[in-house]
Amino acid sequence: MPRPARDRACDPGAGDYSLPLSERIEEAAGQMETTRRVGAQPQPAPGTAPASEGVPAAGRTAEGYLRAPFPWYGLDEAFTGPRWLMQVGTAADGSVQHGSTGHGEEPSIRPEAADRERAAFAVVVTVAAHPERGSGDGTGVLDATGVSSAAWLAGSGLLAYTWPAQLDHTLRGEWLDQQTETAFELADDLGGPAWTTLSLPVDGVPRSFHYRESEFGWVLAGTTGRVHLGAYGRGMSAYGLGFAAVPDLAAYA
Repeated sequence: MPRPARDRACDPGAGDYSLPLSERIEEAAGQMETTRRVGAQPQPAPGTAPASEGVPAAGRTAEGYLRAPFPWYGLDEAFTGPRWLMQVGTAADGSVQHGSTGHGEEPSIRPEAADRERAAFAVVVTVAAHPERGSGDGTGVLDATGVSSAAWLAGSGLLAYTWPAQLDHTLRGEWLDQQTETAFELADDLGGPAWTTLSLPVDGVPRSFHYRESEFGWVLAGTTGRVHLGAYGRGMSAYGLGFAAVPDLAAYA
């Protein structure tokens, strides 16, 4: 998995701290060159608590998801709790490359540690399976995607909701820089000692996932062949989860 560029344009520890942490972190997921946001939404008014991905639940739509040529995945029908959309990422030519669906209580990036501790959630990341290829607009090359891509997006996504509440902006940036570098290195070494294997059903068929736990939560990654799957969460055990293609995004909208 190619290393994301370490410059201020994609460094979650640099730039405008008025942006939600989750936006700055996912912008750092540069394994797909020139990835950008689809359907950027207005930020919450000052003094209001931002919802998942920095976008209020009422402001998220399925528009970007519907443009994807691959199936989206979420938790299977055994999960009966709330479901919610997050956001998708695209290449420079506008093609949808990855995105996430949320389950459970939407995590907050508010600094109150108690609120974060209470949130029980699981996020499923779907990444289009592609070989290395030229970008559609002829401006460069898009890196191949793999299970490591899903692991990187899941690991960096989890960090968006686990930064230490007591840190000021400067120290928070340094913490995020260090932790996202660690998440990248772990995702690039799925056969290493930090990972174990876990068998979970995908569309009713058992599949093997790479799995790890940390003080922040858990992360896992695997593949269906057509798409790569990542997931992360906290307060909801990964061992009892199952994944399935989403038949109707209305359940998340």
